[in-house]
Amino acid sequence: MLLNVGTVESAAVKDGWTPSVWDTFAHSGMTDDNSNGDIACDQYHKYKEDVQLKVNTGLDAYRFSISWSRLIPNGRGPINPKGLRHYSNLIDELIKYGIQPHAALFHLDLPQVLEDEYGGWLSPIIVKDYIEYADVCFKEFGDRDKYWTTLNDPNALALGRYDHGICPPRRCSSPFGTNCTRGNSTTEPYIITNMCILSHASTAQLYKNKYQVTQHGYIGCSIYTYWLVPLTNTSEDVSATQTANEFFYGWILNPLVFGNYPEIMKKTAGSKIPSFTLQQPKQIKGPFDFLGRNYYMTEYMKDDNICSRTIREMFLETQGSRN
Repeated sequence: MLLNVGTVESAAVKDGWTPSVWDTFAHSGMTDDNSNGDIACDQYHKYKEDVQLKVNTGLDAYRFSISWSRLIPNGRGPINPKGLRHYSNLIDELIKYGIQPHAALFHLDLPQVLEDEYGGWLSPIIVKDYIEYADVCFKEFGDRDKYWTTLNDPNALALGRYDHGICPPRRCSSPFGTNCTRGNSTTEPYIITNMCILSHASTAQLYKNKYQVTQHGYIGCSIYTYWLVPLTNTSEDVSATQTANEFFYGWILNPLVFGNYPEIMKKTAGSKIPSFTLQQPKQIKGPFDFLGRNYYMTEYMKDDNICSRTIREMFLETQGSRN
């Protein structure tokens, strides 16, 4: 059994930690119950107890997130030795009890310092910084951790954070999102997804070229998914479902498998979706050993002239048609 968790470790403002965008958001008063993640599940202090719970449950694998902010507090540069020791101890404790560690390098918690400095995932600078962060993780933990998820839910990063603006860094624009003070829902989701794809591909190539032969591990990406089902057997609803699949899954998977975005996306988004350079399709195509799927629920799809709709409207279509 594989248990997936986000950032659960707590220990805010301790042992060299610096805030991520999630920490900033949690302390902004925007959460439903005014809570924050300062304590959370407290895995930082209770990792041995947590591992024992996994042993008692009978788990044989555990997917956890490495906090970029804890490992490299400034987003780049010096490594935090206490953060390094924490993740090393967690991995050792898992292995001690026969539980296979699966590390996620990024679970939507970008260091706030990088968001402030250059806009985080909106800037090409993020690709270089992300690769350097991943390189540290491979070097320090790759002798024991054999499964690496580069990005967790990159399509959710685009939709929830740069389209609707309901999660940090809360960027959106009216009428797609109405509670943001900055952002552009028409273009930014496409930009940050492009940066995510380039970051994944470059990082996966780094791992394969520099570490995989000696560490014998595997690397991949996990995406946010629904199971989409036509509401009826009409050709219109079937076609609408296929189109929605291209926007949910194909947005990430098509570039990684075929080297480019789905044709329906390029046709619908037009110039808003970034074009890859002549060299990039070869770079992004195929650099993975596995593709993960975080499944949440089934959605029933009904045609509503969906082929002419935007990515945001397609996302809302599935949100509003839950059954």
